[in-house]
Amino acid sequence: MKHKILATTAFAAVFSAGALSASAQEIRIMCTSDGAECEVLDELTTRFEADHPGVDVVMDVVPYQAVLESLPVQLAAGTGPDLAMVTDLGGLNPYYLDLAPYVDRDYWESSFGDVLGWYRASPDDDGIYGLHMLLTITGAYINRTLFEQAGVEVPGPDASWDDWAEASRAVAEATDTTFPMAMDRSGHRIAGPAISYGAKIFDEDGEPILVDDAFTAYVQKFVDWHEDGTMARDVWAGQGGDSYRDAAQEFINGELVYYYSGSWQTGRFDEQIGDFFDWQVVGSPCGEGGCTGMPGGSGLVGFKQTKHPEIVAALMDYLAQQEIYAEFSGRTRNIPAHRAVASAGADYEGASEPAATALKTWGAQVGRVSPIAFAYQGYRNNRAMFNITVQRATQAVVGELTVEEAMERAEADLAAVLAETK
Repeated sequence: MKHKILATTAFAAVFSAGALSASAQEIRIMCTSDGAECEVLDELTTRFEADHPGVDVVMDVVPYQAVLESLPVQLAAGTGPDLAMVTDLGGLNPYYLDLAPYVDRDYWESSFGDVLGWYRASPDDDGIYGLHMLLTITGAYINRTLFEQAGVEVPGPDASWDDWAEASRAVAEATDTTFPMAMDRSGHRIAGPAISYGAKIFDEDGEPILVDDAFTAYVQKFVDWHEDGTMARDVWAGQGGDSYRDAAQEFINGELVYYYSGSWQTGRFDEQIGDFFDWQVVGSPCGEGGCTGMPGGSGLVGFKQTKHPEIVAALMDYLAQQEIYAEFSGRTRNIPAHRAVASAGADYEGASEPAATALKTWGAQVGRVSPIAFAYQGYRNNRAMFNITVQRATQAVVGELTVEEAMERAEADLAAVLAETK
C-alpha cells in the first residue's frame, strides 16, 4: 500500500536519526476487552516488533473498571502507560499524544473521519489522537428459542419498548424463565432508549441539559419495570456508585429473554452459547425519538507523557493500515470504524452463522442511530453525565429517591460538573 510505504519510510528516517537505539525501548499498552481484542492486539504488536528491532511492546491486560478508575489517576500523576484502550474518548483528551505530526493526515481523515472528532477537545481541535478499534452500537439480543417455545411472536423492527416488555413477560411466564428483561448498569446503555423516547440531551444552543420530560418519562418506565419484575433487579439495584454491571452471564445461561447490551457481546455469545439455544440481535426499540442505540466503542490512544512518541505513533499507524485493521475487526468480530474496511466488509472467519448474521444486523443498525446519540458520544463531559445517570436512576430503582427527586438531583449534578469544567 502506498501510504504504508510512505509511513514506513518516514518513520525509518526518524528511527535512523536515533529514535530507536540498539537497546530495547519498551512501550506499555493498558488493554481491556470483552472478547479476544487484547489477544489479537498482542499478536499484531508482535509483528510490529519484528519489523522494528529494539522495540518491546508489553501488553497489560486489566479489568474494564481499572481503565475507568485507575487510568485517569495514573495519567494525572504522570505514571500512566504509553498507550491504552479507552472508552472515555473525549474525557481523557488532555493527556493524548497528537499523532498529526507523525502520520499521513489525509489517510487518517479519509479512513476514520467520522470518529476522529470523538477524541478531540473541541470543534476547533484538528488533532489526531485515537485509533477507533471497536465501533459499537447498543441494542438488544433475544433468546429466540424461548420465543418459539412460548409460541410468542417476535416483535417487528418498529416495535416500541412497551411492545418488547409485554412480549418478554409473556415468554418468561410461558417458559418459567427467571428474567424477562435486563439492561447493563451503564449510563451509556440507558442513553439510547431515553433518546428514542424523545430526550434531547442538549438544548437548542447545544448546551447539555440531560434531563427533560422525555428523559424523565423513560427513567420512570425503567423504574416501574424494576418494581414489577420486568427488569432483572439485581443488575442495577445490586451495585453502588457508578460501578458497571452487565447481565451477559444470565443471558448465556438461558435465564433471560431480552437483553439490552451491545454489539461487543457478539463474540462472547458465539463462543459461550454455542448450540445451547438460538439467539438473535433485534436492535433498539422505537419511540418518538426514533429507534436509536448509542454508538461508541473503544479506541487505542497514545499519551503525551510517553518517552517514545515516535514509536507510539508508528505502532498506531501500523494498526491503522487497511489490511491490519481489517484482520483485527474480522478476528475480534467487531464492526469496523475504518471506512474502506466497512465498505469491503470484514472477513469474520470462523464465526458461526448466528454470529455472522448478528454482525451484519449490527452494521445495519448504525444507520438508525440518532444525530443526538452521535453528539452525546462525542461530548467531552459525557462520562460525567453517564455516571450521573447511573447513580440517580439507581437511587430511584431502589426507592431511595422518587424519580422526580432523582431527576432534580441529576440536574443539580450536571450544573456542578459544568461549573467545575468551565
